[in-house]
Amino acid sequence: MPEKLTYAAAGVDLAAADEAVSRIGKLAKSTYTPNVLAGVGPFSGLFRLDLKGYTDPVLVSSCDGVGTKLKLAIKWNRHTTIGADLVNHCINDILTSGAKPLTFLDYIAIAKMDPNVIAGIIEGFATACKENGVALIGGETAEMPGIYKSGDYDVAGFITGIVERSRILDGSRLKAGQALIGLKSSGPHTNGYSLIRRIIFDLNDFGYDDKPESLDGATVGESLLAVHRSYLNVVQTLLDADMIHAMAHITGGGIPGNFIRILPENLAAVIDTTLWQTPRVFTFLQQTGHVERDEMFRVFNMGIGMILAVDADKSRDTITMLADKGEQASVIGHLIAGPREVRLIHPR
Repeated sequence: MPEKLTYAAAGVDLAAADEAVSRIGKLAKSTYTPNVLAGVGPFSGLFRLDLKGYTDPVLVSSCDGVGTKLKLAIKWNRHTTIGADLVNHCINDILTSGAKPLTFLDYIAIAKMDPNVIAGIIEGFATACKENGVALIGGETAEMPGIYKSGDYDVAGFITGIVERSRILDGSRLKAGQALIGLKSSGPHTNGYSLIRRIIFDLNDFGYDDKPESLDGATVGESLLAVHRSYLNVVQTLLDADMIHAMAHITGGGIPGNFIRILPENLAAVIDTTLWQTPRVFTFLQQTGHVERDEMFRVFNMGIGMILAVDADKSRDTITMLADKGEQASVIGHLIAGPREVRLIHPR
């Protein structure tokens, strides 16, 4: 008689999946708000909308991934930052519309179920969700041998928020003369890691705990796995005061590739790169990888993770309000009439 075939023999461990789901449930429940009617467990999450204070509410949705930053987390076996990266990235994307986040869903695909890895990722989800008042109401974990190589996994996040229709930020309020305020990034966030991996693994052989001189005492791992910042709690007061006319989340493509997404045809942005200090991690990458300056600005955020457009006469008040939140923000440019472009001014 032929040997009886099982799912485990085919590479899928249902027992490990059950353990992972059990651990996920506890972490997800720690993020629930009173509006969550059903979360992890049933076939769908249920969330009751509280529409008090809204006249014409609009739901805002987005999804994203973490990209090849995952390869660093996998190589160094450090997974908790990845979940926070994903939540915060998604929050920032809908924040640019003026939206307040409500719910988050995740998708994890993995070669072989490892409850410790899954729990680490979900721990990151839960931490970031709690910090931002978002409910992690469900998700999917798929064990997919044959699709992913041993040890590999991928993550995706799906977020829904809400904004009053009259308060939507879509670039239509931008005008010549407005000031541009830059908010600091924590590092590369979740972009440019294919180039980063080439620099630190292929051209060099850096480990997590290595401390190159150009990082001024920080380790390579800490610098490159630094969590993608969420700007929600920093700018919420400004949104409530209707002081922000537009926002750009600086992700892949750097400042030029992202700020232009919100510019109308008759405006140009002039940004002076001498008005903020580029974080040491980018100096390390540029010097170690022998990367041209212009290429660095095309790939990375270079220290600016979010740009706000505000009235020039309100820029000082804006920076003061940001300082009250612990944010060291600065004016980094302005808008002018002209053909649609983002013009970077570099030091000579």
